[in-house]
Amino acid sequence: MPKDLDTALLRSFVTVVRARSISRAATALGQTQPALSQQVRKLERAVGRTLLHRSPSGVSLTRAGEELLPYAERILALSAQALSETGRVLSGRCGVGLLEDLAASQLPQTLADLARLHPDALLEVLSMPDTAMREAYETGRVQLVLNEVPALPGPPRWTVRRPLVWAIGQGVDVTADPLPVVLFSNTCSWRTSVLTALERAERPWRVTFESNSLTGVLAALRAGLGVAAVLPTNLEPAMACHDVDALPALPDVELGLARHPRSEGDALIDAVETALRRTL
Repeated sequence: MPKDLDTALLRSFVTVVRARSISRAATALGQTQPALSQQVRKLERAVGRTLLHRSPSGVSLTRAGEELLPYAERILALSAQALSETGRVLSGRCGVGLLEDLAASQLPQTLADLARLHPDALLEVLSMPDTAMREAYETGRVQLVLNEVPALPGPPRWTVRRPLVWAIGQGVDVTADPLPVVLFSNTCSWRTSVLTALERAERPWRVTFESNSLTGVLAALRAGLGVAAVLPTNLEPAMACHDVDALPALPDVELGLARHPRSEGDALIDAVETALRRTL
């Protein structure tokens, strides 16, 4: 008889990964730490592989954990959509503006799944510079914008904090002195966060590559030019840093959603906002 994955166990796993700590995840879920640890181990037994590296400073994903994470996130998103959207028929149009790093994550797939449930609805997902995004928001092309809070074109309806993690380029020695670093260009707030973390840890560094796009940063990592900070959803398995103490801890990123005032009461946009919040 084929085995099924328990969504409750998947939710525990995803929450631990996002919190980077079993204790913080237990608090978020309203559980005890031992109970949550048991749930993660039960999931590990179900898949037959270890999913997390555990250390006093927190947890990090194993290769198996990296492979399972996007499936777990999608299963949870589909489950939530199935419960909320079954029996409803939505139509109309919704434009969604996403930070490039989020456009490369699970969110577009979640929106595509929502569009499949509602064939009479039109969803448009855009990723563009902040100035262009603000214009699209003001002209009504996009009704929802999910971005770093300072870059939102309007006041946030809600915010979440997500961790940055280190991505290691192919063949890069994380003990190198100075440490080779791949950075987003000057307009990115993550640049300051990365350099501040290195300075506080008294790690000498040198910039080997800069880009204003996620595509460019990932290409540099694949070429083995250095290390970089990315969101966990954009971390390719080969780039994972399995030694959580090898590099200084990185701060969280505060993301938020702005919704155009004229979209209030639109059932389709309500559903899209709910899907974004559940997936993020």
